[in-house]
Amino acid sequence: MSDIKFGTDGWRALIAKDYTVDNVARVSIAVANWLNNNYDNPTVILGHDCRFGGELFSQTVAKTLVHFNIKVKMSYGFVSTPMVSLGVVKESANLGVVITASHNPPTYNGYKLKGDFGGPLLPDKVSEVESLIPEKNNLDLDAIDFKFLVAQKQIEIIDLEEMYCNHVKSNFDLDLINNSQLKFAYDAMYGAGMNVVKRLLPKTRLLHCDENPGFKGTAPEPIYKNLHEFSELIKSDNSISCGFATDGDADRIGLFSSDGSFIDSHHAILLLIHYLVKYKGMSGKVVTAFSCTDRIKKMCKHYNLNQETVKIGFKHIAGKMISEDVLLGGEESGGIATKGHIPERDGIWMGLILFEFMAKSGKSIEELVDEVYEIVGAFSFERVDLHLTDELKNKVIDNCRNNIYSSFGDYKVKRTENIDGFKYFFEDDAWLLIRPSGTEPVLRTYAESSSSEKVFDILNAVKAVIES
Repeated sequence: MSDIKFGTDGWRALIAKDYTVDNVARVSIAVANWLNNNYDNPTVILGHDCRFGGELFSQTVAKTLVHFNIKVKMSYGFVSTPMVSLGVVKESANLGVVITASHNPPTYNGYKLKGDFGGPLLPDKVSEVESLIPEKNNLDLDAIDFKFLVAQKQIEIIDLEEMYCNHVKSNFDLDLINNSQLKFAYDAMYGAGMNVVKRLLPKTRLLHCDENPGFKGTAPEPIYKNLHEFSELIKSDNSISCGFATDGDADRIGLFSSDGSFIDSHHAILLLIHYLVKYKGMSGKVVTAFSCTDRIKKMCKHYNLNQETVKIGFKHIAGKMISEDVLLGGEESGGIATKGHIPERDGIWMGLILFEFMAKSGKSIEELVDEVYEIVGAFSFERVDLHLTDELKNKVIDNCRNNIYSSFGDYKVKRTENIDGFKYFFEDDAWLLIRPSGTEPVLRTYAESSSSEKVFDILNAVKAVIES
């Protein structure tokens, strides 16, 4: 039997290879035992996204949990991860389970755990669950009738989408957004956000908002290389003011300006802080992952906000959000959470905040970015994923660990940080981060500088050094 490990955000594996009904049952047995060890009469909120096999694997979880006397409340049809997390809070449940591989390629599926506070289960608790995973599944799942369990109300079907929409309506002035002169566009990437956006933003220009469990062969990750079609759509329609995309389970955001240019998550985080503090008068700590821009520190200093940098993985941010007064928690990957919602990444929620910002201020997204630049200065960021052999990837990480790299091409290292991966700082606020992926067999390289040309120059320099 395969060894099952939870990575940065859940357990993910190739469908039919390691991600099988038996292995999903093994994880669910561990979840059930952990719940019974920690709670009396525990309840789980369960959902799955649009990915292939979601319904099958979700029913496997439900049948396994009920076998161990866990009360299951599950969605009918696909839902986003934030819907499950919100459901945990609204239903006062003990745990949330989401069958999703998030932004991973369509050949993957996954298993996310959500704590009773409505965000990623904290690392120490995940480790406890992981330690309880049995070597094999001894349950006869075919002998457990899903429809019978539903009929007997041992499994309760709930409408998580309706719950989420009502929550949004109570927190946003949707009439202001929908009746403004602004026209928005949305790319669901065939993911779980499609139905909600249709309901909440009915005038929005839509792309890839139909079901395709294989995502037409493209990883549903809202980064520019996967969103060329969306960019071209915006370019072709001069009436579009702003566009956004979300990933497979709709917890990440990708943002676009009116001319189809990609606005990365660093800029989105800065825009959100700027709006929440200057325009809404809010306050609190800002917690961001190690891969985020240092411009966030400048923005926080400008507004006299405390800032903390944590390891990559939203579970590290969630822990801060439930124990401290946190205004915003954010990651380079586009996963962002704000005060007033659940301590969970939510791409649709972030899109709504930014659309509200535009509608209330009467300014374009470009004008708002310029306001941010007036505070922190203009900058550019890119990430390149290098697909290397394990041997070479490990050699690079060993070199980083042993301080072998003193320069990358013409870029001399001034100082380093290694909170999570290896960050090299150069002159003029430029930097490079080298980090192995926690969910995929790749080495991630990130770079920031004052211009796009310099960023790609840095990334090309590091690639040359690594491959030499």
